Amino acid sequence: MNQKEKGKPRSSPPQKTEIRLSGSGGQGLILAGLILAEAAAIYEGKNAVQTQSYGPEARGGASKSEIIISDSEILYPKTTRLDYLLALNQESCDKYAHDLKDDGLLLVDTDAVEHLPPVKSISLPLVRTAREKIGRVMTANIISLGALVGISHVVSPKALEQAVLKRVPRGTEQLNLKALEMGFQLAEEVKANIED
Repeated sequence: MNQKEKGKPRSSPPQKTEIRLSGSGGQGLILAGLILAEAAAIYEGKNAVQTQSYGPEARGGASKSEIIISDSEILYPKTTRLDYLLALNQESCDKYAHDLKDDGLLLVDTDAVEHLPPVKSISLPLVRTAREKIGRVMTANIISLGALVGISHVVSPKALEQAVLKRVPRGTEQLNLKALEMGFQLAEEVKANIED
């Protein structure tokens, strides 16, 4: 280390977050991934990339959306070691939990995922909240996004809200904002329980 470097504060390594949203086709996870990537890239000025895949069956088959959010250039568009995994069914939990980093977090739907692997995890009633509090199961993807962002802070709630309003079908904005708020509330409840 030369004299000039001594007095210079070390810069922290660039922040990069890898996320996978997984479940069944028809649960809106591809849309959720696009919304999260746009929240990061368009509304927060970060680098973001989103990729997706789903099984041959459009509905009911396996579906996943991967998002990488970074302060610096993203050199490889696929996730390798996950910081966060959302699993809306048992199959995707079983299939992808091993891709989590040692300190990664698994977020699952309480009713759909009964057997949890030995990783740090949080169970939330995502689909039940969509059905009982919003009246539309199809909003579970937006509730899940709200919960994920409320827990992880990968983007700001405001950026996520803007991206949701830009992406959801016209006429469903208020419904989806309510779903997003429910997701944020679930995150707050879980954080309160963790802190107690």
